[in-house]
Order: sequence, then C-alpha cells, then structure tokens
Amino acid sequence: MAEQQKGPGGLPGFGPPPGPPQPPPMGGYNQKILRVNLTNKTTVTEPLSYEIARRYVGGAGFVAYYLWKELKAGIDPLGPENKLVFALGPVTGLALQGASRYCVGAKSPLTGGIAKSESGGYWMAELKRAGFDAIIIEGKADRPVYLWIKDGEAVIKDAGHLWGKETKETLAAIRNELGDDHVQVAMIGPGGENMVLYSCIMTGLNDAAGRGGLGAVMGSKNLKAIAVRGSKLPEIANEEYIKALRQELNSKPHHLTDMGTGGPELPMFVETGNLPVRNFRDGLFPNVRQISGVAIKETVRIGMEGCYACPIRCKKIVKFEEPYQCDPAYGGPEYETIAALGSNCGIDDLKAICKGNERCNAYALDTISTGASIAFAMECYEKGILTQKDTDGIDLRFGNADAMLKMIELIARREGIGNFIAEGTARMAKRLDQGTEAFAMNAKGLEPGMHEPRVNLSLKIGYMLNPHGADHCSSFGGGTSPMGLNDMNMFGIIKPIKDEVSPRRMALAKLNHCMSMVNDYLVICLMPNINASQKVELLKAVTGWNTSWVEMLQISERILNVMRLFNIREGFTAANDDLPERYFQPKTDGVLATKPIVDRATMEKAKKWYYFYMGWDVNGVPTPEKLAELEIE
Repeated sequence: MAEQQKGPGGLPGFGPPPGPPQPPPMGGYNQKILRVNLTNKTTVTEPLSYEIARRYVGGAGFVAYYLWKELKAGIDPLGPENKLVFALGPVTGLALQGASRYCVGAKSPLTGGIAKSESGGYWMAELKRAGFDAIIIEGKADRPVYLWIKDGEAVIKDAGHLWGKETKETLAAIRNELGDDHVQVAMIGPGGENMVLYSCIMTGLNDAAGRGGLGAVMGSKNLKAIAVRGSKLPEIANEEYIKALRQELNSKPHHLTDMGTGGPELPMFVETGNLPVRNFRDGLFPNVRQISGVAIKETVRIGMEGCYACPIRCKKIVKFEEPYQCDPAYGGPEYETIAALGSNCGIDDLKAICKGNERCNAYALDTISTGASIAFAMECYEKGILTQKDTDGIDLRFGNADAMLKMIELIARREGIGNFIAEGTARMAKRLDQGTEAFAMNAKGLEPGMHEPRVNLSLKIGYMLNPHGADHCSSFGGGTSPMGLNDMNMFGIIKPIKDEVSPRRMALAKLNHCMSMVNDYLVICLMPNINASQKVELLKAVTGWNTSWVEMLQISERILNVMRLFNIREGFTAANDDLPERYFQPKTDGVLATKPIVDRATMEKAKKWYYFYMGWDVNGVPTPEKLAELEIE
C-alpha cells in the first residue's frame, strides 16, 4: 500500500495547495450567442454563461429564457419589438440519430402567446459548426436582407433580389451568390413575406419549423433567410459513449425507414377514431388506403431521405407529371400533411395532397394550420356561413381537391378569400361568429396536430395545457399502456395507469410534459428510440456534467413555468386552458360516434389537479414558492 500523503503536523489527507479554480465543463457548447439588430444593421457576439446553459440547456429552454427576459408585455408580434430566438442544444451536430434539430421561438402572431417550434434537416448542424449556440434577431430591417454566418463571422446582406421568390429559388440563389452548394439556409417564402399568421420557417426545402407563425415574424422583420457554413464542432466530454450509443441505435431497424409517417397505420387510425375527417367532425373515411404511405410508396414515391447523420431516412420524395407536375425537391407529405390536406378536408386524391405539400413548402406555410384553416372554411361553406360570393365563385366544399390547392395559392398571397383564411381558425371564427367557435379547431389559437384527443387522454390534456397550444409532439405520454412502461419504471410507475381522469393520472400528465420538454431542450427528434436512461447519459457524455433525471426534470419544470409566466404576462388566464366544444362531443360516425367522451366538467377537474402538481394556484398562476424552488426571477 502506498504511503498516505501527509500535510502540516503530519495529519493525513492534505495534498499540495490547490491550483486556480477550473472552469465548469461545457462540452457540446460553442459558448457564444449571436445577437443581430436588423434596425441598426449590427451583429454582436455574446458569451453564453455556464449558469444559463446549466439551468436551461438549450433549444426550447433558451427560447423561453430570452423571450421572458427580454420582451415587454403587450408588444405587437409583427412589430420590431418582437424577437426571434434560434436555439441549438448541446447534442446538436453530433453524428447521432435525432441530433439534427433546432428550436425557434418568438411571441406568436397567431396566438398572442409564446411560440416555439422544432425542425430537422442540416441547417442546425452547420450553425453549430459555424460557432454559435443561438441567434437572437432584433428590430426590423428597412429593406429585405438575409444573414450570412460563416465560422464565427456574421454579415447582413441585401435580399431585395430574393423577396417574392419561393424557397427553392431562394436556396439556389443564395448558394450561387455565395459560391458554395453546401451552404445551409433557413428561410421564408411568400407566405412569411405576406405575414400569413401560420407561415413557417423552412430549413432546406422539406423541413419546417411550422407552428405558431414564426415565418410571419421573420417576414415582419424583412429577414428573408439565414445562411450558414461552418467547419468545426465544439469538443464533447465523452466521445466513446457517443460512439457506443450511435452503434447501438444504428444496429436496430426502425419502423419508419420503409414508409416514414402515415404508412400502413392509416386504416387503423380510422378504426380507432384517431384520423381527423372533415374538420374533426366525422369518423369514417372509406378511401383512406388511397392516401396512405403504402399508396405513396406504390405510386408516386421515388426515394427516401433523412436529416443530417440520421440513418432512419423517414422522409418521402415524390414525383409525378400528371395531372400537374410535383417537384421532388420538396420531398413528400408526412402524416400530418396527409391528414391535414387530405382526410381533414375530405380529400382522398393522393396527387392533390402531394401537390399541396409541395406548394406549402414552396410558400413556407405550416401544413397543419393550412389544412385546418381550409377545413374550417369548408365547413362554414357547407353550413352556408360562407357563400360563393365570399369565395369568388370557388366551390369550397369538403372533398374538392382543386379548391384546396387554390386556397393554398390565395392564402400565401393573401388574395381574395385567402386573406381571410390566412388569419387562422380562431380569428376566422371570431369574425364570423354564428356559433363557429364550437368547430374552430384550435387551442390557445394554435390548430391541433392531426391526432384525435377524444381517443387519447394524454393528447386532450396536452392540447388543453401546452403553453404554446395544441402541439401533438408535446402531448403524447407513456405509462398508460405497457408501451411506455420501461421508461416509467424508473419513476416508480410499475404498472399501467388507467387512462382516466384521476389525481394519479394528472401527476403522470405533469411527468409526461416534463419528459417531453427534455427532448425540446436537448434538442432531439422524437423518432429515434432513445430511452430515458440514455438521455441522461447522453447529456452527461456531451457536457461533462454530473446530472441526473432529478435535475433534468427540474429543468423541464423551469422551462414550462417560464412559458406559463410569459403567457400570463400577455393576458392569458385559466380560461385559455380550454378546447373547442367539438372535442367534447361524439363524431357523426365511426367508433367515436358511440364511445363515451370525457366531458368538459371532468376536464376542468383534470386541469385543477394539473395546476396542483405543477405548483400553481387554483387560477393556474405559479406560486412564489414554486418560482423560488426553480430559481426563476
């Protein structure tokens, strides 16, 4: 045995005097924020502190923190006072399934509350290589501009020649101008330029940060695009773990590789009632197989592609020449688009759905809100609330594929009836009145993902209580069936919890929301099968932090509370935690025509239990004790 080191007086345990304190580890971070003021045409690099990184991590955490800290109450979402925050996570840019994502947020022009949206592709990995963890866009340019970022340097460039162009033309023009076909671009199309309230930000030609109208915020600032190119990733703490995890994930076949989303499960969605049909009104859709991923594969698909470093390759590429051309550069429709532009509008014409997807990507429109807003207009037309006088002679009935495609064109350019539909379902219903709010399908003003909350209680809770509205990606929860049980075991849930409103079920709802937020701040995709334990080890391996699920769930709570505070500051109350009346009624046909539906009174009870578990008062306001616990100013 080696002799124990001795210090003064011969006492054991004393070593040499300690050296200077070592900085805390920040693997995976560039430790730099780029702040861009478009009004003054200035760019400034700011340090990212360890404290902010440790408390909010990245992605949705940075979005929530900077918007809460820096925006004033009551600002115009389309005014120069609003800010756009583009945020990466510590894992962004790793050669790992699901690590090719970013989050962007602002005050939403669609909802008036906080908006955040995630997207995949290649742009975010390039931004990490270019030396930044986040970009904060302020002010408004006096003319169209785009931002060019390369290896730590940022330049604001003229974009007058790009204004009015669709996304494919924009991408090609920027790459040609910069002389580099590997430049990655986040951009808007005519939808954002014309400030359609649900226009999106495209990263490439088939990846959209779709929710909340963030493309309109970008358009309001005269910012056409952000082009990036970089050459160096920051170091991470444990390369060996990442290598082992990559090998483990890549060794398992993935069910989405063959067809992506919206594959053979669509007929089952009709059987369970999950498929939205005609503005979530109906249940049966006899020709569902004609619009499924199987039909796409067998008729119009020419390939599959994926995001940076992801072998799953879940994204379709479609092409055809008749009855109109469909450009394969824009990919193909995912499930949400198939349902939003298809069954929810009563349309079973597969080529029309694919063409609608192409046009939405070209104009940079959120396909979910686009489809939902068209479906709402179709129902109003069917009821005689809108007439051909309002539609300039267009027969806007359910099932009219040509009318759906025409609406996309009019919405993007805010022409005719499109100018009205471009406002989204909440504003449309408010203007029309006549009881239309009951079937204007949105929560907090955000149109829902194409999944039926009358089937899934987690979804109903999520749509009602998500701070940014009816986002399906934040609303699915495990623990109610054996499917999600392995992850739940580590939280003391050893058997499925009945999918009914109860205190224990609402405690699980809080846990589900917090676990979902982990994905949004890391920022990682939902598709790879990365389990709960691996997420903890992933954050450790990248950053070098000694963390655990205790800290990671607390970070989620902190972010959810900050988002809640943001909305309260903007005038939101418990009354905004609600759903349209249709979600408390049976469908007209199919399985949900006879199945009992959780009523409004029961959901009000669920809401109060959720408030309790979140540490909020009976009005849904975070208590001072909860804010002190989470160290929120």
